[in-house]
Amino acid sequence: MLPFGYAVRNLYRNKTRLAQTLAGSALVVLLVMGAQALNAGMRRTLNASGSPDNVMLLGAGSEESVQRSEVSEQAAGIAEASLAGVATVMDTRAVSPEIFHMAYLEMPDGSISRGMVRGVTHRALLTHRRVSIQEGIFPGPGQMMVGRLAWKRLGVTPDALEPGTTILLDEIPFTLSGIFAAPGTVMESEVWMDLNDLRTAAQRETVSSVVVRLESGEREDVEIFARQRLDLELSPIGEKEYYERLAAFYAPVRSMTWITAVLIATAAIFAGFNTLYAAFASRVREIATLQAIGFRRSAVLVSLIQESMMTSLLGALLGSVLASILLTDRLIHLSTGTFRLTVGPETLFAGIITGVILGIVGALPPAFRCLKPSLPQALRD
Repeated sequence: MLPFGYAVRNLYRNKTRLAQTLAGSALVVLLVMGAQALNAGMRRTLNASGSPDNVMLLGAGSEESVQRSEVSEQAAGIAEASLAGVATVMDTRAVSPEIFHMAYLEMPDGSISRGMVRGVTHRALLTHRRVSIQEGIFPGPGQMMVGRLAWKRLGVTPDALEPGTTILLDEIPFTLSGIFAAPGTVMESEVWMDLNDLRTAAQRETVSSVVVRLESGEREDVEIFARQRLDLELSPIGEKEYYERLAAFYAPVRSMTWITAVLIATAAIFAGFNTLYAAFASRVREIATLQAIGFRRSAVLVSLIQESMMTSLLGALLGSVLASILLTDRLIHLSTGTFRLTVGPETLFAGIITGVILGIVGALPPAFRCLKPSLPQALRD
């Protein structure tokens, strides 16, 4: 085999070409890591938003969207009295009626933003156990509580949503009573307010869903209850299953990010072909000389791949550093909520694999073409 130092020295023959190759590899790796981080963040947030212990009672025919669901106001009380095995905390059963309403909110600076408003009672804290109040208090009449990422959804700065500020909903003023956290869920970008206040503002006589947290009961018990009370027109669905369906709904979006990344990577590989064709073609006589003094073609091929691999892996390292700087903790907003990007081990692994593929696939065709001529012909070229 040729000495490894030979491949290293050849990298610096043309510093401009080296810089271009490094930049191209880094850009491709950055895009692939961005696609991986986006997919992983979206999937992780939606899957973590639902609890396996919670069952949602939605209106029949509205299993795909809780916003379109309509459930009788009496359903919560009937379910609480009829279902066995419901979790109980200090003699209070974990049954939470909720209203989901996409509303226009007027911010303190006068801007108008569209956000998800959830009408709840204190029982929502019994069913959504990942929610914890970080500042202030739970909202009462005339008050709102915002998730710690709601500022991103509403297009304002975090300082604009401090407890004590006033937000208008349909020209009705509401005071922010607190800020809550629900790590890793879409609830962190929501606005919570008193159930009766939202029912009045949205002019609704029904609720969107009734969330039941089971302790010793089974989901089949809830399904039997829904079949027995046909007059309520209920459709039970596991909360985790609901968000898994929502994640499946966004599968085309995730696929498009991968398709875009693959197309750009393919274009970069073809651009690498041109660069390496030019680089290797100018060294045909040198490579033929190496063969004439005893190095086999396989040894020369390995050396050429080493050159390409070092360049692409250096570009992958640069792209990984850029991804860690540009993508870590970046907030992405979708209609269902806001989620945070993280550059984890699987994202770094995707970047390294991309660098390896770029190095091998990009080097083979130019190397084969360079080694194809016979030795006498290559020496004369």
